[in-house]
Amino acid sequence: MTDDSAFNRAAVEIGRFYPHSPDRVWQALTDPAHLEKWLMPSTGFVDPQVGTQFVFTVPTQPPGEIACKVLAIHPGRQVTLRWVDLTGTTTRSVDPRLDNPPTSHGTRLLLTHSGFDTSDRRQKMARNGMERMWNRVLVQLDALLQELTT
Repeated sequence: MTDDSAFNRAAVEIGRFYPHSPDRVWQALTDPAHLEKWLMPSTGFVDPQVGTQFVFTVPTQPPGEIACKVLAIHPGRQVTLRWVDLTGTTTRSVDPRLDNPPTSHGTRLLLTHSGFDTSDRRQKMARNGMERMWNRVLVQLDALLQELTT
C-alpha cells in the first residue's frame, strides 16, 4: 500500500528525466523557436520576465488561444505561468521546475499544471485531457533535446 497523501488530484504533476544539461532543457523551455517545436507557437514570448504576457496558439480547428503571463521566474530553474484558455473562463497555473541531481548526468523536470476543480465533472475531464496532452508534448520535448545535441 502506498501513501499518496501528497498527491494533488486537482493538478497534473508529471516528472521526466532528460539526459541533458539544465541549461539545454531551460533553453528548450524558454526559447520561443524551441518552444514552438515541442509545445505550441506563441506570440509575445520573447524574453521571459515577470509580467511578460503572451499568447499560445492551439493547433486545433478552429485554432484556440491560451493567454499567459509570467508570474515568477528563477532563471535556469523555474518559470511559473498563469494559463487562461480563452474559450473558457478558467485560470490555471503551469509551473515547470528543473533539478539537476548531483549524481546524475542530466536534468529532472517536474511540471505542475494546477487549478482544476475536480468536483466539477467538466474540469475533471479537462484535467485528465491536460495530463494526456502534457505526457505527449514532454515526449516531443525529448525529441527536440535530442535534435539540439546532434
